[in-house]
Amino acid sequence: MTAKILRDQGSDVEIAVYSDEKYHYYPRPNLIDYLAGSLSWDRLFPFKNSWYEEKEIAVHLGQAVTRIHPLDRQVELQDGRTEDYDRLLLANGAQSSFPPIKGLEKKGVFSLRSLDDCLALSDEVNKFGRVTILGGGLLGLEIARAFNTRGADVDVIEYFDRLLWRQLDIEGSALLKSQIEAMGIRVKCGMACIEVEGKRRVSSLSFKSGVSLPAELVVIAAGIRPDIDLAQAAGLETDRGVVVDRYLRTSVSTVYAAGDLIQHQGRIYGIIPASFDQARAAAHNLMGEERAYEGTIPSNTLKVLGLTVTSLGLVNPDEGTHEEIRFLDREAGIYKKIVLEDKHLVGAIWMGTKKGASKIAKLIADRADVSVWKDSIVEKNFDFSQLKASE
Repeated sequence: MTAKILRDQGSDVEIAVYSDEKYHYYPRPNLIDYLAGSLSWDRLFPFKNSWYEEKEIAVHLGQAVTRIHPLDRQVELQDGRTEDYDRLLLANGAQSSFPPIKGLEKKGVFSLRSLDDCLALSDEVNKFGRVTILGGGLLGLEIARAFNTRGADVDVIEYFDRLLWRQLDIEGSALLKSQIEAMGIRVKCGMACIEVEGKRRVSSLSFKSGVSLPAELVVIAAGIRPDIDLAQAAGLETDRGVVVDRYLRTSVSTVYAAGDLIQHQGRIYGIIPASFDQARAAAHNLMGEERAYEGTIPSNTLKVLGLTVTSLGLVNPDEGTHEEIRFLDREAGIYKKIVLEDKHLVGAIWMGTKKGASKIAKLIADRADVSVWKDSIVEKNFDFSQLKASE
């Protein structure tokens, strides 16, 4: 994405991209739609092969960088060659995180991080009709939706006491759980898997509580782990991710980093909006036009078979520290919540409706004072044009 932005800005610098992938760029959210059968192979990829040639972006697929030599401004490639650089951007992302569960090496256990993972899963679900998802976060529920669309028998098992525990509060999660179960997806929360059972292939899962559940195909959706090995070997500062400053510089001034592998002001985002914001900032900084990356307000929208769930900013403040205002229409499947900090809007949950969600997102980004409207803004028929008139 940074390479595209550089060309869109009119930069004529030489751009080379090295990747261990054998496919050109694809947005990871597209994998879910492809897995569900709602997206064709061609539409997986936003740019045709000819686009890279037209933009003079040299993409070396299946050619991973195996070592960085910052002092020499060189990268060492998989085939042993070295290439010089003036500025280097690390964007090698993250790996799937695996919880400490015995037997994950057995056949029938997958994660979904790459297109190859997606293809392997798609092939397996044609053979085995029952799928168990370990993880009730955004990715886990998206995968559940994809398999449900294909007619598979789906279980979602969540370690924590509720679904989307980062993005929703107790009320919102309970509503989401009931609506997902109404679609035929079984949901179990507060269950810690300790072992994948079976001889060579998974046959069941055992849990800390002593319960055992049958399983044919298991997908681990337990978050990400920034891929920092390359940076560590090069002597760059790392913690949970590659540590960067406001300008996405690493501890070496000619090496920048963006995306799921970075730790910015102590935070790892792991969300697409943050990666895009970082890509834009990195394009400017690589060219010496300093543009600070000030962080990204967490914003996630999940669609499960027509159910829309939007989570924005701070949604689970410590008790008593913020003002929280809610609206619930259980029958209509609508739940709204806003979080105020000293009259300013800092977070919101918007479930079951899109109306007003984009406006709320902008108000959160601006930390707008909505105290005049706080008791009515979550109501079903609130007129958002009033807010525009008051600006």
